[in-house]
Amino acid sequence: MATYISHSPAETAALGEQWGRAAQSGLVIGLSGDLGAGKTQFVKGLARGLGITARVHSPTFALVNTYAGGRVTLFHLDLYRLETPEQIAAAGLEEYLRPAGVTVIEWAERWFGELPSLESKVQSPKSEVRSSRPEAHVQPSAIFAPPQPFRWVQMDVLSETERRISYEDSGA
Repeated sequence: MATYISHSPAETAALGEQWGRAAQSGLVIGLSGDLGAGKTQFVKGLARGLGITARVHSPTFALVNTYAGGRVTLFHLDLYRLETPEQIAAAGLEEYLRPAGVTVIEWAERWFGELPSLESKVQSPKSEVRSSRPEAHVQPSAIFAPPQPFRWVQMDVLSETERRISYEDSGA
């Protein structure tokens, strides 16, 4: 488990851009966090890192936005309007779990279950904390388990401009 503190929307986007430069086809990133936590800002940076020049916006009403033209294609899903794994399954989104590109899923906990509180793993908001992940960190839904490779990302609002971004990779 690693934790990064962002002090501005630009820093959140910069982290996304860094991850985008390193991302390989097949990666799925699940984002969790309240409204306004910076999920879409992060995806904008990720798209830049993938070399995508199109304007990125939240696909809340469309469920999926596809951005081609970069090093790999970006599939941006937003599950805000879907409340259960059954609704997600009915929407036919499982093809995005094995992308020919990179998939980012906002509100991923609605598909794969809740993440435990990361508070207990974060000793200081400014330090990076890693764990060997001895416990199961996801309670998978009855329908889908997280794909492999998968990066869980929890975004927490610390203040008007600060965000704690905690993440962990599985199956990479």
